[in-house]
Amino acid sequence: MKRSNIRRFLKLSKLFSKPHPWHGIDIGENTPDVVKVFIEIVPGDTMKYELDKDSGYLKVDRPQRFSNICPMPYGFVPQTLCDELVGKYCMQKTGRKDIEGDQDPLDICVITERNIPHGNIILDAIPVGGFRMIDGEEADDKIIAVMKGDASFGGMKDIQDVPNHIVERLSHYFLTYKQRPFSDEKREVEITHIYNRKEAKEVISRSVNDYNKRFNIDKKELFELIGSGLE
Repeated sequence: MKRSNIRRFLKLSKLFSKPHPWHGIDIGENTPDVVKVFIEIVPGDTMKYELDKDSGYLKVDRPQRFSNICPMPYGFVPQTLCDELVGKYCMQKTGRKDIEGDQDPLDICVITERNIPHGNIILDAIPVGGFRMIDGEEADDKIIAVMKGDASFGGMKDIQDVPNHIVERLSHYFLTYKQRPFSDEKREVEITHIYNRKEAKEVISRSVNDYNKRFNIDKKELFELIGSGLE
């Protein structure tokens, strides 16, 4: 069966089934300048929600600690993975050794003036910078973006355009949000750099390549199975 026909079949099948947020939502043709974002949590959520990788549904990860509430809509970029290339870039920029990607899709926080009442939605965002965050020995980058078309923030082009108080609030959140209530566990989390749009685009591109390296084999097998079944 022709590959184009297989792709047509997969596209039509989405009309009758829910695409997996990580694997089934296209990142967008203009990546890394504009990316599709799947929102997991929004300001006001008192629970930390995250994607269940197997089912594709949101699950409760943990209650947010005390008054530590996400200041902006937060989620991940579909069809990305923080693995070898993202880890190497972190080592290159920090001079550290033995840093690996955290094996999750790339995290992203979206700045907008509008109230988004709940997660489990997708939107288009324009990356403007990011935090080079290290959790233990893992690269856990946080891309900072603005929602495309946002009246107040949509015109920002780089991290230097973002008001300082927003950067500070986001930084504080990411440095403390993994603390668990009623636990003496201390997480070694740090932000080594706040980087610009150029570096954010490099991290995104590397995470896309990490994803393709990991999952292209599975995609090829899927195409072969569909092709043999539909012949």
